[in-house]
Amino acid sequence: MIAERPRTRFTRLRRLRGAGALRGLAAETRLSPGDLIYPLFVTNGAGVRQPIEAMPGCYRRSVDTLIETVAEAAEAGVRTILLFGVPDAKDAEGSGAWAPGEAVQQAVGAIKKAHPAMAVVTDVCLCEYTDHGHCGVIGPNGEVANDPTLELLARTALSHARAGADMVAPSAMMDGQVAAIREALDDEDYGSTPIMAYSAKYASAFYGPFRAAAGSAPQFGDRRAYQMDPPNRREALAEIRADIAEGADMVMVKPALAYLDVIAAARASFEAPLAAYNVSGEYAMVKAAAANGSIDGKRATLELLTGIKRAGADVIITYHAIEAGRWLGEG
Repeated sequence: MIAERPRTRFTRLRRLRGAGALRGLAAETRLSPGDLIYPLFVTNGAGVRQPIEAMPGCYRRSVDTLIETVAEAAEAGVRTILLFGVPDAKDAEGSGAWAPGEAVQQAVGAIKKAHPAMAVVTDVCLCEYTDHGHCGVIGPNGEVANDPTLELLARTALSHARAGADMVAPSAMMDGQVAAIREALDDEDYGSTPIMAYSAKYASAFYGPFRAAAGSAPQFGDRRAYQMDPPNRREALAEIRADIAEGADMVMVKPALAYLDVIAAARASFEAPLAAYNVSGEYAMVKAAAANGSIDGKRATLELLTGIKRAGADVIITYHAIEAGRWLGEG
């Protein structure tokens, strides 16, 4: 008599988890290198490659060494970069932000010449260029003056468009900044230049490594009077709605990991392309935990980025872009 073999019952869901290829077929969320934007810090000079201590693998670079990094990004399948300037000198207005000879403006032209297929986005803000570290000019009451700042942001965006930027990204969180930039671009025959608005940018504790890298920490006070308060979600939707009405072509939630609910709410409410910024502090935490052996850095990084995509982001701005692009390319 042949003994009856015990039967193991598998549900349809578990059967599709058995092999990697099948898991891929059943995947609901797909992350690819083309979904990623790589942020880069560019400074003046030549041969500059200064490591950023709190952000392993990230550097302040001069234009010549930056081109090498852009080549690495392209090889990893990343098709878009975001430029931040680190100037030599600062003043109260942040006039270096719109100077044609500054590092960002020079980098745009150099990148477009060396890698014409790479899309170049430029951050439009004053904080890296002001001697007080705030995102706008300081009024007589000691607070950031909204309307005088708009003119300077528009001037900065125009300088980037003239240099050849594919898209400009205002991040100062001034009321009306998208409208001011859209009008300035249109008036100067740059109507085809799109705007990616930092629409829901929160006053977050996760920006510390970036501010050290860019030298943009406020010299007094903080930015809570113009960046969003972390408890608020409905306000984020109002900010996004306003930016779309003013002419934003793409909108953003920043940071990403503590604001996945905001990303999901924005995706459910608006049809505009949605970006999420996986910011410097989020990157630094992963790197620190991986360095001390607490987590598998590769798996954790891809899991976090997939989570941001699953929440509804079309595009993810992340310092992990090159390594993640390479890992994704491995299959």
